[in-house]
Amino acid sequence: MVMDEPLDFEKEEDPLLPSPRPAKRKKVIGLDDLLLDYFENGKDLRKVRAAKSKHGPRGGYVSDEEDKEVREDEICKIFEDCEEKAKGLDARDDVPPWGQQIFGCQKLPSNLSDMGVENCQMLQSFCASEHLGFDLEIQQGEGFLEGMLMYGWLLKLVRIGGSVEDSIASWTLTKLLYSSNKKLQVSATDFWDSILSLDEDDKLLVNLGYFPSYSVLKCAMLSYGYLFETLGTKASISESAAAADSSDVGPPHNIIAWVRVVSACCKIRKVRPIFSASEAEELLVIVISLFLDRGLEGLLVVLGDCLNSLVLYFNTSEWESSCVMVAESIAQRVTMDLNCLRIIDCITGTNKRSKFLRSQLALQLLKINFGLKVGNVEKMLKLVTSINVKEKECDFFRLYVYLVLMDNLLFSSGAFRDKTMIVDTWRNYLRNCSTQIACTNWGFYAPKVRNKASYLLQGAVFKKSGGVSAR
Repeated sequence: MVMDEPLDFEKEEDPLLPSPRPAKRKKVIGLDDLLLDYFENGKDLRKVRAAKSKHGPRGGYVSDEEDKEVREDEICKIFEDCEEKAKGLDARDDVPPWGQQIFGCQKLPSNLSDMGVENCQMLQSFCASEHLGFDLEIQQGEGFLEGMLMYGWLLKLVRIGGSVEDSIASWTLTKLLYSSNKKLQVSATDFWDSILSLDEDDKLLVNLGYFPSYSVLKCAMLSYGYLFETLGTKASISESAAAADSSDVGPPHNIIAWVRVVSACCKIRKVRPIFSASEAEELLVIVISLFLDRGLEGLLVVLGDCLNSLVLYFNTSEWESSCVMVAESIAQRVTMDLNCLRIIDCITGTNKRSKFLRSQLALQLLKINFGLKVGNVEKMLKLVTSINVKEKECDFFRLYVYLVLMDNLLFSSGAFRDKTMIVDTWRNYLRNCSTQIACTNWGFYAPKVRNKASYLLQGAVFKKSGGVSAR
């Protein structure tokens, strides 16, 4: 036994002393530990990758630049794989945006030079006046009248006199429709807005014998290059973009003045009905078609005011038949894509006539699309609800258009609100569209159909209870 070694009983632990607690593991890992572990593992991975690489260095060392290039290649490969899978989900092209070419080549009428304004009594009285302060020749009369019109003196003289000569009225209307001078055009528009206004007794402010006729307004639209025949068939936004380089193609500069004077004419229907029912129908078709021109997208307020004035222009006995005629004409000219939805969305009036117009437009669009001779709502509903969203060949974009049109048909005018069977069938189909299209289905327009159906379903429940859904 070695003297320095401890005795046997000294090796034993004292039972009276508390035993030491086991060391606890750290619950929180420091950031330094994580970084250290990352770099150590990263070195090992780089060594393994370098050993496996045929072109790697012999020592197994890979520089940071080479490692960065390897990672970039891996990321690019992953991105390309995802892109190929996304293309595989839908081989169709993107839906073109709404828009059609409404105006073609513009040309001015040939008879604008001879308007006979030199024979008006107002100009002759100015020429004969000795108190004018300068000599005014008849040949200078038109320029003199233009200055008076632009600075508001012509309107003041008309109000003082209480009447407008036919030659002055015709001359100012021509300047309104065809003048390239912006200030003169705006002044002529303000002039006609004023003389077509009504006083408190619903009478015209001045005596007026000459009014803007439908033939004059139509002639102006034809000179603007309005496409009456090709609208909705050959006209498209691509053609409009291709012809954008030509200065003679596109929305005319006088279109705002044209829209404003049409609106002013409609507002005096109770005093003087300027247009017949058939003429008002054609004007309404023209104004609705203007919403499809992307060059006029900033004129929604002016176009909306004119549209509402035309809708309210018809008598109660004329409205329903005229509305059907307008809806049929529009449906034959508008393509079954985002353009038809654009038309529906732009009719924003909350009165009964605007709602009826939206409903009839949806009806005629669906009737023409399904090839029906009669607008049978029950048959249209059956055709729409027969579309199975679970089928792989389901055209979700066309279904999206159908959902919007059918909802406007059923609930815009409220004609089918009380028909329980139709409403319940529609609600059940909307529920199927919102639940049977999986969230992982990223096919063409599938998510939009699912979301739109869910939104319309909530509105359908509210409408059935008698409320009005906010859109």
